[in-house]
Amino acid sequence: MVNLFPENVRVGKDKVGRAYFKQWMDQTLREQFTGTSHHIGNHIIEFEDPDHAVGVVYSKNEHETPTENGDIEWVIMQMIYWDHYERIDGRWYFARRLPCYWYAVDLNKPPVGDNKMRWPDRDPYEGAYHDLFPTWKAFWDKEPSDELPSVAAPAPYEQFLKTMRGQQGNPKIRTR
Repeated sequence: MVNLFPENVRVGKDKVGRAYFKQWMDQTLREQFTGTSHHIGNHIIEFEDPDHAVGVVYSKNEHETPTENGDIEWVIMQMIYWDHYERIDGRWYFARRLPCYWYAVDLNKPPVGDNKMRWPDRDPYEGAYHDLFPTWKAFWDKEPSDELPSVAAPAPYEQFLKTMRGQQGNPKIRTR
């Protein structure tokens, strides 16, 4: 996985390089999971120029997660990755990967209500899943109506994601 990122991948605020990324991935996976599986779907990639692209991909994940008291929970998660891709020397890499979460909950406790991020041994919090698309919030802020929507023009070529983001630039979302 480390080699899917460029040699100068940024890790946290002050580290750069695949060695640091490998160390971070190894530590993160071993501390949080005893098993994990990600099921990927609905990938959209749009080219900005011949060597740069942006994309989103949905991921439904299952994690076997140890708790502080020694129990194991099976956590299910729904998320989106907002990706920036860069071609370097003819190979495509993840230049940046921003995970945005909708929910993470024990398999037997559906994610109803607020604060759908419910990891064992942590206080619940709200994910940033819908922050990617202001159009989502705009839809839910409108009162229901019988009025039919006007026919919208299709998004310009390679502009679907920008259109869905209400013409905003790339997201800057802080994750926990």
